[in-house]
Amino acid sequence: MKINEFIFREYDIRGEVAVDFQEEVVIALGKAFATIVKRRGGKKITLSGDVRLTTPQLKEYFKAGALSTGIDVMDIGILPTPGNYFSVFHFDDVDGACQITGSHNPPEFNGFKLTYNQLAFFGQDIQDMLTIIKSDDYETGDGTATDYDLLPEYVDAVVKGIDLRRPMRIAVDSGNAAAALCAVEAYERMGCEVTPLFCEVDGTFPNHHPDPTVPANLLDIQAEVKRGGYDVGLAFDGDADRLGVIDEKGNVVWADYQMILFAQDVIKSRDDKIIFDVKCSQALEEKIIEFGGTPVMYKTGHSHIKSQMKKLGSPFSGEMSGHLFFADKYYGYDDAIYNGGRMLELLSKTDRPLSELIDELPKYFSTPEIRLTCNSDAEKFEIAKEAAEYFKANYDCIDVDGVRIRFGDGWGLVRASNTQPVLVVRFEAKTEERMNEIQELVMNKIGEFGEVRLDEGH
Repeated sequence: MKINEFIFREYDIRGEVAVDFQEEVVIALGKAFATIVKRRGGKKITLSGDVRLTTPQLKEYFKAGALSTGIDVMDIGILPTPGNYFSVFHFDDVDGACQITGSHNPPEFNGFKLTYNQLAFFGQDIQDMLTIIKSDDYETGDGTATDYDLLPEYVDAVVKGIDLRRPMRIAVDSGNAAAALCAVEAYERMGCEVTPLFCEVDGTFPNHHPDPTVPANLLDIQAEVKRGGYDVGLAFDGDADRLGVIDEKGNVVWADYQMILFAQDVIKSRDDKIIFDVKCSQALEEKIIEFGGTPVMYKTGHSHIKSQMKKLGSPFSGEMSGHLFFADKYYGYDDAIYNGGRMLELLSKTDRPLSELIDELPKYFSTPEIRLTCNSDAEKFEIAKEAAEYFKANYDCIDVDGVRIRFGDGWGLVRASNTQPVLVVRFEAKTEERMNEIQELVMNKIGEFGEVRLDEGH
């Protein structure tokens, strides 16, 4: 069997369906994951998927593979990814889970996010699956298949966790993706008046791509909010584990500034460690200290952050891409629909608008995430390696994930994406002029190490 080893990423398995996920490959993925679950003493997994057109067929292939190992499979339907995460906490007899999702990637892509023992299944675990497949070393047996409609109970859990002090008027942009399954219902049940944008499920994503880190994808909800009368706008990525926030004036509130507001809400003592990834603003670190917590800069990636949260007992953490994680009064996984509810709850406690709360925070000039497309995954890693070696030799750097180059009055970041043949860069400084200088310096140096192309969507 021919298999593209680059689909085995750091924290999930992802590829182009027509090229990478033929029937025999997906069956093998199901067999390999279930084999690991069985060898660790597990007996049952849940299986679900997002709204992409390829998801139902991939789900059937994966299920067939898992059942052939003797592991039982509960098919819990078409769900947002956090609904899949919810399943491993909701059912006492479930040991692992698989969500079939392409997240924010184009419609022709899809993938597999895995959970075992209520923890993210990533890194070496995923490489172990590849080893099992290459050696054809599977468990065998006859598992039992069952179906269960988990969506209503997931929505109940989200709604139950939010307490609004006053009615809210909001706009919701689901991008025709997984949040369209339940976000409007959830917020209406919380007590909101909701104006829906693109909240009809369509796996071709005909209106705009469901990725709230890309400014172009937020233009519709910004325009709606600017019409007036809204408390906030909420936008979601493809599988509803990442949140975009628009203030009442139509301005984007990026995730690191959302995190400042949430951190203030949850920090109780210096023992409260707030973890954030290397792409986040210096303002976040400064404010966590001011609020009495302990800032912890860490690797980008939902699996990395969740694992570190468990290790350090963090009540809340997040990353610049919009993955935010509440262990405070919730389960500790990234659930954008719940996180939107927490933003509403926070705003309902005050008569002050969101824009006013943000205006009080430290001001840095920063770029959004900029993605530089490389010719291949192999070239991406080579360019990232050369960039890290150069900058560490010549500047003060943090290398917990890629390289964050510190210039005193600003910083630049270069890291390899774990999901695409892309380098992710970001820049920040006290003045716009200095930010542009840092960006030019870093981008010129990257260009010396290999061919990259600016992703026009960014």
